[in-house]
Amino acid sequence: MAETLSTERIDQRREWNYRRRRDRKVETPEEALQFVNQVGFCHFWPIKGAELPNLFEAIAGRARPVPNEHDDPDMSRCWRWKDEALGERKWYYGKLLHRKATLVSLDVLPVFYAASENLGDLNDYLDEYEAGLMSAEAKWIYEALLQDGPLHTIDLRQRAGLSGASAKSRFDRALLELQSGLKVLPVGVARAGHWKYAFTHDILQRHLPEVVEQARKVKRSEAQQALVSQYLQNVVAADRTMVRRTFRILKWTSTEMNRTIAALLKQRVIEEVEIEGLSQPQLVHCQALVGSR
Repeated sequence: MAETLSTERIDQRREWNYRRRRDRKVETPEEALQFVNQVGFCHFWPIKGAELPNLFEAIAGRARPVPNEHDDPDMSRCWRWKDEALGERKWYYGKLLHRKATLVSLDVLPVFYAASENLGDLNDYLDEYEAGLMSAEAKWIYEALLQDGPLHTIDLRQRAGLSGASAKSRFDRALLELQSGLKVLPVGVARAGHWKYAFTHDILQRHLPEVVEQARKVKRSEAQQALVSQYLQNVVAADRTMVRRTFRILKWTSTEMNRTIAALLKQRVIEEVEIEGLSQPQLVHCQALVGSR
C-alpha cells in the first residue's frame, strides 16, 4: 500500500467517491447517470448497516437522513429522475443488494447476471420452482408477466391471483423475491391504484435481452471477482464479513467467496491490512486512492 491508511483517510475517500461533497454533488439527470456508471452499482438511498454509495446523498452533496417530506428538493429530484429513467434502458433499477432499491450500470449488469444463479432462459423458473427454490406466488407473478407482457402492480396482482387484501404481503414478498433474483424489474410508472402511482414490471430477459447475451461471455468466477473489485474500489476498505453481506443476495457459497478474495489478493488487485481503530483486517483496493484530493 502506497500510504498508511487510517479511518479518517477512508472516510475522506468515501466522501469523494460517493460525491458527498458540495463541489461534487449530482445536479442533473445526466450527472446522475454518470455517477451510476462511475460507481457501477449503488443504492437508491442510504441503507442502515450497508456500506455503499447512494444516489440520494450524491444529489444532496452530503450525508443526510432520508426525509419524510415528499417535497424535499433532494428527494424530489432523486425520485423524479429515477422514475423518468424507467423503461429508457439507461440503467438497472430494482430491489437487489440487501434486498433494497439498487441502481446498476448497464455495463455492470451483465456481470451481476453472470454472477447470479440465472442461466438466461425464460423458462428456467420452472426448474427453480420444482427444486423448491421459488415460491408459488413468485411463479404465478412470473407466469402472468410471461403470458401478458408488462403489467402495472394492480393488474399484476389480479392476473397472478393475489389481488385480495389478505394476499398483499405475499405478493410483495414474491415480487421482492423475483427482483432480487434478477428475474423481474420495474420498467415504468402507471397512473393506477389509490395513489395513481404504480410500477409497471417486466421480465428482465425480455426487457434487456442484450444483458443476458453479454452475460453468457463472462465466467461466473470472473464476474464474482469483478464485482468484489468494484465494490472495494468504491468503499475503499471493507472486512470480509461486509463483503459477504453485500453480495449475499447472489447466493455465492463460502467457498466461492473465499476463492474470489484469494484470487484478487494473488493478483494484487486488493490487499488485506490492519487499520488502527478497526477490529477486523480490511480488504483494500490497491487503486482506491488514485485521483483522490
